[in-house]
Amino acid sequence: QEIRKEVQALEQTAREILTLLQGVHQGSGFQDIPKKCQKAREHFGTVRTQLESLKTKFPADQYYRFHEHWRFVLQRLVFLAAFVVYLESETLVTREAVAEILGIEADRERGFHLDVEDYLSGVLTLASELARLAVNSVTAGDYSRPLRISTFINELDSGFRLLNLKNDSLRKRYDGLKYDVKKIEEVVYDLSIRGLNKEATLGAGGEK
Repeated sequence: QEIRKEVQALEQTAREILTLLQGVHQGSGFQDIPKKCQKAREHFGTVRTQLESLKTKFPADQYYRFHEHWRFVLQRLVFLAAFVVYLESETLVTREAVAEILGIEADRERGFHLDVEDYLSGVLTLASELARLAVNSVTAGDYSRPLRISTFINELDSGFRLLNLKNDSLRKRYDGLKYDVKKIEEVVYDLSIRGLNKEATLGAGGEK
């Protein structure tokens, strides 16, 4: 019961962060990305406090016995942390860095930690969000962003191809990555047909 109560509080904070970050998809949202990221990072302070409290609700060595309770919300928080880091630096956040943002361990030997599969699931959710961002960037007149997203997602896809995914739900999620890659490729292709990718390349100071 107490675990459930803590998880509900975490879900509420995750919803608030998501609502905040969804603003980047609006036309004017691109201007204040740094402000949104800063605000989101403040919310992660609350997340750390809530996770700290959750840790006290069960014996440290029984993490996997109760894992199902918080697995979904943890995956969502990984996605949100990864989205913030991407918006700030257009890089992929490491599992260690996410663990640090959430105030938990990366190493399972040390107690409440970020499971590898939860990290990978969150990263796959990021891919879908970036596919959506690529489409909305064009609407907002930002033609260079889809090209950068495309490079990032292709590198991500290459990384996932190296993994031997045994977990079924993770496999299914990975199958969705193919569609994200395709969706972004269509956006980039459309830009090149309309001659807008040249403009994007020049507009980004020669940046691809």
